[in-house]
Amino acid sequence: SELGTLSSLDNLWLSLNELNGTIPTELRTLSSLKRLDLSSNQLKGIIPSELGTLSSLEELKLSQNELNGTIPSELGTLSSLERLDLSSN
Repeated sequence: SELGTLSSLDNLWLSLNELNGTIPTELRTLSSLKRLDLSSNQLKGIIPSELGTLSSLEELKLSQNELNGTIPSELGTLSSLERLDLSSN
């Protein structure tokens, strides 16, 4: 995915876009990402453990999708994370 080549990107807001499918694991290459908002879409499947490699991440919003499974333990390593919204899945 070309999205994975945007290594300087620090904010990615894709909420309310009717996106479907799974959360791309290629997001792990966005090492400068501070805010990721994929809320209010139609994303399915699990939360990829690869998101735990985004060490600069401060905000992660995945609410109002159709995600299932457990919360990956790797998210617990995100020491900069201040806001996590996984509601309504």
